[in-house]
Amino acid sequence: MALDPLTSPLLTDLYQLTMLQGYREQRMSAPAVFELFVRKLPAHRGFLMACGLESTLDWLEQARFNTAEIAWLRGCGLFRADFIDWLSTWQFGGTIEAMDEGTIFFADEPILRVTGSLFDAQLVESRLLNIMHLHTLIASKAARCVLAAPDKRLIDFGLRRAHGAEAGIAAARAAYVAGFAGTATTLVAPMLGIPVFGTMAHSFVQCFDDEREAFIAFARTFPDNAVLLIDTYDTEAAARKIVEIAPLLAREGIRPKGVRLDSGDLRALATSVRSILDAGGLRETTIFASGNLDELCVRDLEQQRAPIDAYGIGTALVTSADAPALDMVYKLQEYDGRARRKRSIGKATWPGRKQVFREFDGQGHMRHDEVALVTDHRAGAEPLLHPVMRDGRRVRPRIPLASIQRYARDSLAQLPDALRTLESDRDGYRPTIYPVTIGQSIRDLTIEVDRAHAVSFDRSVP
Repeated sequence: MALDPLTSPLLTDLYQLTMLQGYREQRMSAPAVFELFVRKLPAHRGFLMACGLESTLDWLEQARFNTAEIAWLRGCGLFRADFIDWLSTWQFGGTIEAMDEGTIFFADEPILRVTGSLFDAQLVESRLLNIMHLHTLIASKAARCVLAAPDKRLIDFGLRRAHGAEAGIAAARAAYVAGFAGTATTLVAPMLGIPVFGTMAHSFVQCFDDEREAFIAFARTFPDNAVLLIDTYDTEAAARKIVEIAPLLAREGIRPKGVRLDSGDLRALATSVRSILDAGGLRETTIFASGNLDELCVRDLEQQRAPIDAYGIGTALVTSADAPALDMVYKLQEYDGRARRKRSIGKATWPGRKQVFREFDGQGHMRHDEVALVTDHRAGAEPLLHPVMRDGRRVRPRIPLASIQRYARDSLAQLPDALRTLESDRDGYRPTIYPVTIGQSIRDLTIEVDRAHAVSFDRSVP
């Protein structure tokens, strides 16, 4: 039996397994509570978008140690036989509460909580972070692109520069959740039902001796979806060639659906090409732009009223180029019925099981969040974490991707105007800080935990 990285619990940090063996030897199997959150937002980001929950639940339901993995564990010389025997029967049996995918969130707000035996909650840490981090990272970047051009079609073009196959698939999914129309990554169509889009590469044009021949051949091959790449040589000359061959194609019932620009001054070229196409009677032929774009480039083109109908965004999206990592962590908040917290300098945590309560203004825009204990109640505020798994099984049906996308769209619509801006340090900009309050009940619990720890520590000193 092969090792499968997409389902294997062995895709983890080694210390998860060494800690588990230590816990078992100390008979530490009491319930534990861990929460996943982001310590701080990246520079120039005013918000993040939660994503990856459905993929996380899929993994938790499937995760098992197979015979090949157990054989490796027996042969590696690190673990005792009884511990390996236990791992051979392990499956996740905990409870998950989480924010819905597409929810806007901020620093210090838990977006997922795991409650279960210490064994269950500890073992899944690394893979949960691995999944949630990537999906959230890309969805948050994609959401900014959507804000830059809310009325335009955006396509994920990033597979070739994604950090591996799983990252390419995850990026296509996360971008779609955030509001992209689809992707160029073909596999996600049969896998996830995400629409796929594609045109041609420069190599197709170069293989023909005459650029016109390339355009005619492609249009005849795809008469209902002829989007032609026109910047291989001279962009404006190519646009004129499209106009020249249009009557020939029209006699065959073919009309160029669009042209694609992939280099140069996109605003100037789009303006010139639009004029050429319109003068040639091709007013319905759209202009699609790509080529090292990010949300700021798209924002600038939109503000300049460039006649561009759709954008392909690749490298900057799938690598989240301006913020390639989030300070996302998974921390113990309670063990054996007692609140716990980390007090490391710069990495201290708030103890206890938490809920995020969100208030809205009269226009339906987000106004204020409070992180409080789950036992607290806030009249008129919306709790953001909900039960999604119990005893290792989903408590609700899998949510269709289109429904998640609609929810994410509604979440973006709830952003206050100050958080919709996309300026960066090149504009001398610093993002507006959305108000997130840590509730008094959590602050009081923190004092109690610290006092109890101090007493316990004093008693342990001879």
